[in-house]
Order: sequence, then structure tokens, then C-alpha cells
Amino acid sequence: MPYFIAAHPGTSDEDMMNLAIWLKRNGFRADQVQTFYPSPMATATAMYHSGKNTLRKVTRESEGVDIVRGEKRRRLHKAFLRYHDPNNWPLLREALKAMGRADLIGNGKQHLIPTWQPLTDGGYTAARRKNSSPAQPRKGNVLTQHTGLPPRVTGAAKPPVRKPR
Repeated sequence: MPYFIAAHPGTSDEDMMNLAIWLKRNGFRADQVQTFYPSPMATATAMYHSGKNTLRKVTRESEGVDIVRGEKRRRLHKAFLRYHDPNNWPLLREALKAMGRADLIGNGKQHLIPTWQPLTDGGYTAARRKNSSPAQPRKGNVLTQHTGLPPRVTGAAKPPVRKPR
């Protein structure tokens, strides 16, 4: 199953649009899409923070790369990869018009998104926000610090309690 990362350092809005066109032409509907998140020890993280192409020697004169910052632009890149999701169509219509590519809006096979909008809320909910409510322990229920899950029952007996003499 293909897995895509949106808003990767070095990608422009036009790159994402071209990728969306390619995906549609080749019959791909990406469901496994994650927005780039900088992580330690990664070359892409160095690109994200420096704004330079770290695949070559980095100097003051090094070429700069396009860094996708800001919630709206990050959502746009993800929306291009998920062009088939009706909730993304309003954002994509607006972006395609701003990019001068309104020719990709229509009801034919050659178009990226349709002109009509089905009955959806049209909203976007980030999975990170949707799933971010931490588990609240019930009174008397101890959860482990690392996973937030109850401790595993291993069947091991409790160690005997020693009484002081």
C-alpha cells in the first residue's frame, strides 16, 4: 500500500499539484498520507530548519529549498494527495484558481476535481487533534507512564512484604 508524506521540505505547491495529476491519471487514491513532521537525525529535518538543500555541501551560498510552513499550506499539500476526498475540494478549488490552473476544475476525466460539491461538511479535522484526548484513568486504576495503558498481568506473585524487626 503506497504511503505518502505531504509538505516535505523541498516540495512546492506546483509539485504537489503535478503529483496529484499523476496519481489521478494512474488510478491511485492515496489514503495513507501523513504531513511531514520534523524528527531528530533526519536529513529532511535539517532541510526544514535550515531552509537549505542538505543533500549537497551546505554553505552560505547553498541553494535554498521551499519549506512548507503554516497550517493552511500544509493542509493544501495533504489535500492534493487526497484529491478524491470531497472535504478537500473547496480548498483545492481555491488553490487551483490562485495558481492559474482553473482548467483542472471540471467534471471530466482530465480534471482533478469536480465543479460540484456533494453534501459534506466541507471541513477539515486534523487526525492529531481528533485523537489527542489523553486517556483519563478511572479512580483506583493505575496506568503505566510510558504507554498510558494498564500494567500487564504477568501472573507473577507479589514479592513478600518484609516486616522490620
